[in-house]
Amino acid sequence: MQKLRPEDLLGLESYAKQRDHLRHEIIEYKRPRNVVVGPNCSLCFEDRKTIQYQVQEMLRAERVFESAGIQDELDAYNPLIPDGKNWKATMLLEYPNPEERRVALMALKSVENRCWVRVSELDRVFGIADEDLPRENAEKTSAVHFLRFELTGSMVAALKAGASLSVGIDHPHYRHNLSPVPTPTREALCADLD
Repeated sequence: MQKLRPEDLLGLESYAKQRDHLRHEIIEYKRPRNVVVGPNCSLCFEDRKTIQYQVQEMLRAERVFESAGIQDELDAYNPLIPDGKNWKATMLLEYPNPEERRVALMALKSVENRCWVRVSELDRVFGIADEDLPRENAEKTSAVHFLRFELTGSMVAALKAGASLSVGIDHPHYRHNLSPVPTPTREALCADLD
């Protein structure tokens, strides 16, 4: 998947005019790309379009319009675009109650290393977490992680031939899976693969 370039982005004024429409569009677009795993975790599988929207939002929020600042944002977000042989996902651990979240994040240390995808009956592929920077400390994990799932050629071929896909987490304090993922999700993720 092609990385984003400055010319792929709208200027702040153009983006402001189109923002409401683009936000509605991206919400619908992301719907099949969001996978809920158990009661408190979701994985948003990113692609060029989802990252483009995120960059636009960051530029807007930070009022960045100079080329160096735009390039900095692109350098930070382009690594989250899959390359055709992998999936990249933002993992969110969601607990609405702050005290419950604090306790859960202490119990869920290293959960980011226990997320997996599985094509049909092939081996599970565990995500590689937080390559940009560590998001866990001695006391707790973070509520947000970035994961990369590297697929083999046989996995890609099986998916393209219609094989099922499962997603799960295998952590002592959080064991949940979605098997199989819904067809619209499987199809959206297959479109990310070469």
